[in-house]
Amino acid sequence: MIHILTAEYLTDYRVRFTFSDGREEREGVVDLRPVILEDQREAFSALRDLSMFKRLSIDHGALCWPGGPDIAPEYIYFLAFRDDESLRDLFEEWGYIEAGVAV
Repeated sequence: MIHILTAEYLTDYRVRFTFSDGREEREGVVDLRPVILEDQREAFSALRDLSMFKRLSIDHGALCWPGGPDIAPEYIYFLAFRDDESLRDLFEEWGYIEAGVAV
């Protein structure tokens, strides 16, 4: 199981994350702009304001905001490492990519 250990706001909607799978830690940077700006669900509307977005935190290994939405650590992990072919089977298992489809 993947947990987010740390999240550091960088700029715009970019965040540096440290992840743990219980055996090792791994660091990656994710641009959450598409998630926040293109997702039309009401839960993300407040996060379009960068001052609110910057209030991100980690709760029980997930990315959260005060009184608002959270994003599963597995999805953040996928966004950070989706180009890593060594993780392809894991991302297929989680349902983020289809078998036989190029990433």
